[in-house]
Amino acid sequence: MCLILIVWRTHPEFPCVLAANRDEYHDRPSASAAWWPNDADILAGRDLKSGGTWLGVTREGRFAALTNFRDGRVARADAPSRGGLVAWALQSRRSVPDTLDYLRAESARYNAFNMIVSDGQRLGVFESVIGEGRELDAGIYGLSNDLLDTPWPKVQNAKSGLAAALAGMHDETDILKLLRDARPAADADLPRTGLSLEWERLLSSAFVHAQDYGTRCSTVFRLDRSGYAYFDEWSWDRAGRETERNSYRFCVQTGASPLGSGGAV
Repeated sequence: MCLILIVWRTHPEFPCVLAANRDEYHDRPSASAAWWPNDADILAGRDLKSGGTWLGVTREGRFAALTNFRDGRVARADAPSRGGLVAWALQSRRSVPDTLDYLRAESARYNAFNMIVSDGQRLGVFESVIGEGRELDAGIYGLSNDLLDTPWPKVQNAKSGLAAALAGMHDETDILKLLRDARPAADADLPRTGLSLEWERLLSSAFVHAQDYGTRCSTVFRLDRSGYAYFDEWSWDRAGRETERNSYRFCVQTGASPLGSGGAV
């Protein structure tokens, strides 16, 4: 993921809203979000090159999502795939404090990352460049390829727009508009992460559009106060056109295995 937005315990109707864009090279093979055949309680996409996933939820209302940390350094080729951490968090079904402890112990093996985790009751963030994680209080949060709530233009603009969209949120339409915002930041506002100016401009918008690299999918996950979950994912091609949409609806029931009737509609 390259942009994650979270509304946690601040909306009267939707105690949890998660919105995210996954930016990736277009030639990296991946599968769209679906219930996993080897673990039917997990709804997530799949990285078909290295395994794991970038974002997923469970029938118990857990979720996890990860962004890379961008600092211009060459990634270690021998490091394991960071997507495996998201899969582990979903499959392990551990509490947020236990997950943060695990990430503290394991994070040095991986290239730098940030990870958002929830066990359905608590929300946490782990930032590997400082080797620390913490639980988060109620609020609206934004995460890109730096530390949580670093004031990059794409994060600030999306958070401001999300706060406004929540006032009349009845479906995912307004949130998707935020994720589809392709306006680049002004050069004076660009972060300096060691990339070229051309790449900093390209990556400064919420929705990234280039021939070989860009936003591959957008996801909106909402959980209402009655415990009903809404999961929507859109896939995009090199031209930024929609190629697929998957929508899932299910009831969250803590501690149960076969829940509800979640499925694509």
